[in-house]
Amino acid sequence: MAATGSHYHSNLADIRFNLFEVFDRGALLGTGAAEDMDTETALAALQEIDHLCREKISAPFADGDRNPPIYDPKNHSVTIPESTKAAFKAYQDSDWWRLELPAELDGQPTPPTVRWAAMELVLAANPALYMYAAGPKFSQVMYYNGTERDKKIAKIAVERQWGATMVLTEPDAGSDVGAGRTKAYPQPDGTWHIEGVKRFITSGDQDMTDNILHYVLARPVGVEGVGGPGTKGLSLFIVPKFDFDPETGELTGRRNGVYATNVEKKMGLKVSATCELTFGDGEPAVGWLLGEVHDGIAQMFQVIEHARMMVGTKAMATLSTGYLNALEYAKTRVQGADMTNPAKDAPRVTITHHPDVRRSLLTQKANAEALRMLITYCASFQDAVWEARNRGEHDQLAERINDLLLPVVKGYASERAWVQLGSESLQTFGGSGFLQDYPLEQYVRDAKIDTLYEGTTAIQAQDLFFRKIIKDQGVAIGKVSGDIQAWLTSAPAAPGFENERALLGKALADAGAIIQLMTGHAMGSMGDPKKSYLVGLNSTRLLMVLGDVVCAWLMLRAGEVAQATLDGTRTGAESADFYRGKVAAAKWFAQQYLPGVTAEKKKAEAVNLDVMELPESAF
Repeated sequence: MAATGSHYHSNLADIRFNLFEVFDRGALLGTGAAEDMDTETALAALQEIDHLCREKISAPFADGDRNPPIYDPKNHSVTIPESTKAAFKAYQDSDWWRLELPAELDGQPTPPTVRWAAMELVLAANPALYMYAAGPKFSQVMYYNGTERDKKIAKIAVERQWGATMVLTEPDAGSDVGAGRTKAYPQPDGTWHIEGVKRFITSGDQDMTDNILHYVLARPVGVEGVGGPGTKGLSLFIVPKFDFDPETGELTGRRNGVYATNVEKKMGLKVSATCELTFGDGEPAVGWLLGEVHDGIAQMFQVIEHARMMVGTKAMATLSTGYLNALEYAKTRVQGADMTNPAKDAPRVTITHHPDVRRSLLTQKANAEALRMLITYCASFQDAVWEARNRGEHDQLAERINDLLLPVVKGYASERAWVQLGSESLQTFGGSGFLQDYPLEQYVRDAKIDTLYEGTTAIQAQDLFFRKIIKDQGVAIGKVSGDIQAWLTSAPAAPGFENERALLGKALADAGAIIQLMTGHAMGSMGDPKKSYLVGLNSTRLLMVLGDVVCAWLMLRAGEVAQATLDGTRTGAESADFYRGKVAAAKWFAQQYLPGVTAEKKKAEAVNLDVMELPESAF
């Protein structure tokens, strides 16, 4: 069977179910800051974006992989394939990117839960295109952190739909951002000259927008009291590709001294131009200090936090469309007889009749839907933060829980999606999945980067434990754990969910025991520094365990809502089979993953320093 039509498959039914039947986002829409985005408008927007993705955005997905951007070393320029340019223009012309912008930047105020539901569709259809289109979204950082000059430029960047990049990584520093050596030299006219080399810069150059604004972390030189070692010595500078009039946005014709000096040849996501950028080699790279304050790492983290949420959403979206492609194939692929009929002349059946294929499909379905719930759950706290800010207030608890969940969203979602796409979704196709006739081989290659960029899984895990649990003094993790425990004890389980609730209660306790164990090691490291190794050896384990526990809880909540609909005690908007699938996926996820938490607790308790004391020559 040959592949036909678009690679892109969406799951609007599950998106609607999460938003309106589980998380009750309808109560938020049409009121307050979301006055112009009521439920009917949100549903219509999702339908229109889905149609746009299906008809125009997803089409060049494979072409961009087979015909990646062309780098001209003579002119230091990158040419994007025409198919991607057409999709990019269709997305920009649609104005749906305005859902991510506030009213001050001519956006459509929209709660984050609805925003991420919409962006899931774009990320499933063509993730590189979403990244190329990030310029207006970046402008919020300039607008909210900037001077009046910066605010004006932010509006110009949105109006002209300029591109933007986040410029952190350096060739020798890697993930150690504080080791960066790029320098910024103050000039008499108030600008700065940036000198250095940065690597792995997404959308570092392209020929689809009239200009690109590079958000560059650099270390000031010659300024008293700033520019010291580590991340706190970094400031954030805006360095345009082309010089422009800050009053009008008109380009002056002068090429600034920042150039793409290489484009990486990658395993996947090839249509995304990942560049090495060189600043100030021969020609000054002129920029200005954002907000005229040396607060670079805090400012850049506003971009990083959005990027980590984006990566988790991209991973989930790719798994979702991968699963739906696999399901479509399995329903039509005829191979073998049913196991209950061993006769040699037994009729051949579609592979959905085979137990292991069903195991695989339900595992894919449960993981994709669990990750979608995790992202919506995290975004619900972003909703609370968004509502509070629009009232001129701060919801500090919601901010802390969002901070806690972001490394889980990024780390857990990317790891689960990458493994599921390769070991289950592609596997469903058999040998055909290894061919370019189907999109799965590209999905697998494209998805691996999600575990690596914006902080590897190990970095997310250390951030989770040291900053989001220890530094937070357990406030956010205590609230989430308390909410799960309250759900377990506040009402009886829906009929048929008693076993799964018991599994969740045991897993919650075991996860808590891992946190206590690691906290003890962290405290002990003050007297014996080597005990910090024990924390490092268990940190990724903790991240994955918390992902399993939170996702199982969310899936069981959804499963019980679905069961109530089937029982007739509530009214739902989807088909009966949809709710049957939700019940099955919820139970399956709990049964397959929660017992493993107990095993992970035993592994954590058994960890010792032997591996750290092993000489390198023994590896």
